Amino acid sequence: MGSKTILNGFVLLVFVGWLFIWVMLPTPTYKNSWTPHLLINLDSTYFREQGINLLLFTFPIMLIAAVSCVYLHLYSKSTSDHSSTNKGREYFASWRRPRLVMESLGIVNAVELIFAAMFTLLLIWSLANYIYISYGNLHMHNPAEKVWMAKFRSVALRLGYIGNVCYAFLFFPVTRLSSILPLVGLTSESSIKYHIWLGHISMALAVLHSVGFVIYYAVSNQMIEMIEWSSSYVSNVAGEIATLVAIAMWITSLYKIRRKMFDLFFYTHQLYTLYIIFYLLHVGVAYTCMILPGIFLFLIDRYLRFLQSKRSARLISARLLPCSTFELTFSKNPALTYNPTSILFVNVPSVSKLQWHPFTIVSSSNLETDKLSVVIKCMGSWSQKLEKQLSSSPDRLQISTEGPYGPSSSHFLSRECLVMVSGGSGITPMISIFRELIYRSTLQPNTKVPKVILITSFKNTTDLTMLDLLLPIFTTPSDISNLDFQIEAYITRENEPQQHDHSNLELTAKSKQQLIVFKQNPKDSPISAALGKSSWLWLGAIITSSFFMFLLLLGLVTRYSIYPIERDGKLYHYSAKIIWDMFLACASIFIGTSVIFMWQKRENEIEGKQIQNVEIPTNPTNSPVGNLCGTERELESLPHQSIVQATKVHYGARPDLKRILFGCKASDVGVVVCGPKSMRHEVANICASGLAQNLHFESISFNW
Repeated sequence: MGSKTILNGFVLLVFVGWLFIWVMLPTPTYKNSWTPHLLINLDSTYFREQGINLLLFTFPIMLIAAVSCVYLHLYSKSTSDHSSTNKGREYFASWRRPRLVMESLGIVNAVELIFAAMFTLLLIWSLANYIYISYGNLHMHNPAEKVWMAKFRSVALRLGYIGNVCYAFLFFPVTRLSSILPLVGLTSESSIKYHIWLGHISMALAVLHSVGFVIYYAVSNQMIEMIEWSSSYVSNVAGEIATLVAIAMWITSLYKIRRKMFDLFFYTHQLYTLYIIFYLLHVGVAYTCMILPGIFLFLIDRYLRFLQSKRSARLISARLLPCSTFELTFSKNPALTYNPTSILFVNVPSVSKLQWHPFTIVSSSNLETDKLSVVIKCMGSWSQKLEKQLSSSPDRLQISTEGPYGPSSSHFLSRECLVMVSGGSGITPMISIFRELIYRSTLQPNTKVPKVILITSFKNTTDLTMLDLLLPIFTTPSDISNLDFQIEAYITRENEPQQHDHSNLELTAKSKQQLIVFKQNPKDSPISAALGKSSWLWLGAIITSSFFMFLLLLGLVTRYSIYPIERDGKLYHYSAKIIWDMFLACASIFIGTSVIFMWQKRENEIEGKQIQNVEIPTNPTNSPVGNLCGTERELESLPHQSIVQATKVHYGARPDLKRILFGCKASDVGVVVCGPKSMRHEVANICASGLAQNLHFESISFNW
């Protein structure tokens, strides 16, 4: 416990110091007092003008990322929900309650509001100080320039400066294998909204910055500057290209366009590489060092994902349900573990070679040690094409995967009572939670599990067959009576159950599900962690080795290529320096990541060969949902009987969530919701009302 506290304190201290530097950066104190002393003490022929910013802005975050990997490796088990009932967690529970529920911002808790306010104040503080300093020392760029023109240019330039603050944070939320996000209880999926917020702010600042300079060049008769690629200063052309690319990415990422034309959004957003290159060419090496940590860690993650995606996953079976939903079951390395509500990114080359889609993992890594399952609901062209291929019963289907990615802990499993509210395909995270609770209640009898209330809404009766997924098709325990649960299912578009022809019971039973078993290919491999058993430790090794390799190469290039030219009073091209930085960063990441990944790949292949092919029954277990739909059928197992007996179906109605939640009298009630935005907002408003202090809210959203 002592070492854990020391690591926490160290990381917090470094982070606060890093933020303090950002606060001081725009002030006269930093410019007039600190900078001269830093130049005297840190002047080096190895790093030149980059030295100060590498030390103050880049190194602290890279240090935090590396130390966080060690922390997560050492304490991943101690931070699990088995030991998460401490008073400290409960003390901060009120800070995580929803405080603001808005259509544009979504569900925002107190901690997010505080940090958003602090970040906004930082932007205002930075802009005010930059303008104050610049107005006190206006620089006239030509004799005909008027004072108001110089002030206007100064404001436009400083808007670009504070845009760098946004870019310093922009890439952290989209780094899937991040060691920083889990340290503060976040995942990449839950942090996407921060990326969206930062994207909107940074784009607004970029547009104001660009339009401001266009106006300035127009009124001062300097439009020729628009097409200048300076060898001694920033490139205006590079900035214009970066802005145009960013605008295209921004417009296509707006909610309505993204939802209606996802392919357009997806392919346009792949221009981020082009945007990063021209943006860095525009701001130069000194400012690049300020935003380098986020980009550096993102590139490590992106290259790791690329390497992992080159392997074909071993697909065992597909279970097709009559509600246009199917479950894909893969072979997995038994050493791979993950928490409930984790996701897996899936690519099917025969459908689209470029598109990757995230899906909830419904299997429990504890209950199903050698298998991993995801559930896919047909809601778009990609999933419909995949379902069509599966319906033709192919012998083999090539699939690549990335992940799993998920929370570092599932503290809501330690509650006294757990209410799970879902709508439509939002039931999939609840299935993963349910299967994990089955494992704990049956195979870990000494573990306390919460009482479970599942409130789920479907449009049609056929959607009830998704409840079949609550039980694994291959490894269901013989008895789940130790788990106290009830299921309230609501069919919103039908007023009465559909009656089946009882003379065709056998046909109905067979049509409920279709199980497809795939032939195994020796080239396919079980899903395993990209970096093996000690993933966090190896990620820390990649971060450390790549960053120090970058510093070493940068120092050598600067000392023996750039410095000799500048020492003789000659000009080294401004853009050439940033090209060196980008090349050396990418080369360092490529070398450091490739060596460690290939080493771990060999270990995974050895373990993969030891995993035998799973014997799959040709017929799935009969569905318990037949009884729920009005069909009489003999149930083959006690778990199926338990599901049926615990389920109550309501037709032509929607759940009265306020009544249900306020009716939970347990002292510690976890409320997990996943479904349409209106449902999530309704549950958030109920938990935020303050009328029931025992409700602890958790939202799972894939609809960003």
